[in-house]
Amino acid sequence: MLEILQPGVGPHGDGPYLPADPRHVFWGVLPCEADRPVLSIDSGDEVTIDTLSHEGLLDDQGSDPAAFFASHGVPREQVLDDAVALVATRQRGADDGPHVVTGPIEVRGAEPGELLAIDVLETIPRVPYGVISNRHGRGALPGEFPRGETNVSVFAAARDGQGWVPRVAGGDADVHFPLDPFLGIMGVAVAGDTRPHSVPPGRHGGNIDVKLLTVGSTLYLPVQVAGALAFVGDPHFAQGDGEVALTAMEASLRVRLRFRRVHSDHPLARVARRHGPIIETPEFLVPTGMDADLGEANRSAVRAAIDLLSEVHGMDPEHAFAYLSAATDFNISQVVDRVTGVHARIRKADFQ
Repeated sequence: MLEILQPGVGPHGDGPYLPADPRHVFWGVLPCEADRPVLSIDSGDEVTIDTLSHEGLLDDQGSDPAAFFASHGVPREQVLDDAVALVATRQRGADDGPHVVTGPIEVRGAEPGELLAIDVLETIPRVPYGVISNRHGRGALPGEFPRGETNVSVFAAARDGQGWVPRVAGGDADVHFPLDPFLGIMGVAVAGDTRPHSVPPGRHGGNIDVKLLTVGSTLYLPVQVAGALAFVGDPHFAQGDGEVALTAMEASLRVRLRFRRVHSDHPLARVARRHGPIIETPEFLVPTGMDADLGEANRSAVRAAIDLLSEVHGMDPEHAFAYLSAATDFNISQVVDRVTGVHARIRKADFQ
């Protein structure tokens, strides 16, 4: 069984460690320029960060994670103490989102016009279980699911690199699927003194829910305020493109991240300032498009991809458009976060 990573227990890495206790998190909203950092670091520093899943903490689950997970056979010692402390000491606003985010983290010297690069170095499950939820009025089929009067939260176990959903009525076997942990929320603070809602993503990053942000990947975000004021949260053990039910397999992670400043003259900085977040994996460059309308999100991703090919590889727009049509997949990131997302997978090997 996976080790239970209570606050301060287990691997922390060589850099600073930021636990997810109530002093270090926002619940339902994201940091803004007016918020004070909980940690200050230099560019290139690594930080080990605890993140909390919101599943098991919410009102429709009883606002009591110990009791909620006990109903699924999880003993109290396997329920995270920081989750219990959060619901005991903090409340969300009635209109706030569900997500718990850790931060903000100041990257000294970061300025608007630059990019903040967040390198994902390690993602460690803190618990051996997670939850997949569907709630009324939400998800890809809000008028059709859930089929009953109550919201549905499906408990899933994690073992041997697999997620397991127990056998249910009408099924003849447990369902299992690969785990590939990542953070659904990675972002930088917006300008001003108004904290954004945690659900819709945007140029600040936030709840982009792109499942490619696993170990070995980098997220590039256009810095909007001095110091960047980065934050992370919404940990997942697994997700399919689309995230159609509303959530994926939500479960708490301990992550090790590197934060780097990228100069404003870098080609990716020029693209991100115009179009928003960009992801890099060992295999792909991944521009994103976001809009409340999925068709417009797709068009935005295409425009960002054309611009990226022009800036990085010097392609003229006509040839870039043709290449994208022949060789690039445009994937739906998610359709459940008010602002939908599309991302393009541009193979780096095609340009080597």
